[in-house]
Amino acid sequence: MSFLCQRDSWAREFTTRVVSCCPAQLPAKNSGKKETLQGFHVILEDTILFPEGGGQPDDQGVINGIPVLRVTRRGSDALHFVQTPIEPGTEVQLVLDWDRRFDHMQQHSGQHLITAVAEQMFGFKTTSWELGRQQSTVELETRSVTADQVAALEETVNNKIRARIPVVVHHLAEGEAEGDGVRSRGLPDDHTGPVRIVSIEGVDANMCCGTHVSNLSDLQVIKLLGTEKGKKNKTNLVFLAGNRVLKSLAQSHATEKALTSLLKCGSEEHVEAVKRLQNSLKQLHKNNLNLQRDLAVLIAQQFKSNPAREPVFMLHRKDGDSEFMNMVANEIGTEETLLFLSVGDEKAAGLFLLAGPIEAVEKLGPRVAELLKGKGAGKHGRYQGKATCMNQREAVHALIREFINHGSSER
Repeated sequence: MSFLCQRDSWAREFTTRVVSCCPAQLPAKNSGKKETLQGFHVILEDTILFPEGGGQPDDQGVINGIPVLRVTRRGSDALHFVQTPIEPGTEVQLVLDWDRRFDHMQQHSGQHLITAVAEQMFGFKTTSWELGRQQSTVELETRSVTADQVAALEETVNNKIRARIPVVVHHLAEGEAEGDGVRSRGLPDDHTGPVRIVSIEGVDANMCCGTHVSNLSDLQVIKLLGTEKGKKNKTNLVFLAGNRVLKSLAQSHATEKALTSLLKCGSEEHVEAVKRLQNSLKQLHKNNLNLQRDLAVLIAQQFKSNPAREPVFMLHRKDGDSEFMNMVANEIGTEETLLFLSVGDEKAAGLFLLAGPIEAVEKLGPRVAELLKGKGAGKHGRYQGKATCMNQREAVHALIREFINHGSSER
């Protein structure tokens, strides 16, 4: 059987009746964490909400105002997952999320068109496709697709869109559908009854359960974004169809306006302006590195020139990084001196380095990280890491001095 969404992909509202409502669970993610939602699977006499299949995601919508969170197919039934039970026999009103549906129709019909033309022009067969949230991908059975081939393919599919070619859905008996040039990747194991064929007149005929536009002109335009390396001996062709092209253009225009304001130049100069900024940044980094090295040398000289210096050196700087701390440690030397260096916010997060005799660093390193509520690791006399409580530095100083004094008394 086919659902109303497949018989009339343009239907947005529909009145039907509940056949059954059974407890069910739905795996989901909340803020990146997996969870299981408790709810119900509702089966209706018919539905305008498409259950996922054929590479097309499911529809969204409401049943009597109750959100439908997922629609899947089980045999000839569509299972609507809701979190509020609905009594069997109840007459209900379905309302479809049309924007989502029409987007899926455009991407799916666009995929059929791209697939058919790519095979006709270059012999590239489609082995799978993905309708993504931002862009869609057709997997082609070829090691590579040239830029010229992409351009020719894009021009051809858009010419067919402008030709206003009808897209027609009809049904054939399973035996009839196996011939007559109908493309297919096989039927589901639980399929029964006639086979649904989606035809782009004079271009393609394909077994498909998805929802589609009724004319290629409904696609508006297709933009091929280029290719990516796919699985073994395959190439992924990335595309946008219809409203996604317009949304992408609007986003690109907004980005271009922002860059024009920031870079103080026209869009045609953006690339060169960014290159100049990158070169300036590299030079600034080089200059900063030289200054840090000079500062590290001065700090080390000042420490070494002190005749009353202790066998411990501690320093905190708000500005700096791991490289700076290691420079200071290298200049002072760590064979006889125990160093505790830190950079970053004096009361919040930052970086730290404990360097010195191997035995001392191995014993004190984890304890320093614990006091600073951070994490670290080390070897060969250096233990460094990230800290979240730099205001605990005094506790670290006390720990190090106690260790030094204890060691001195033992000697």
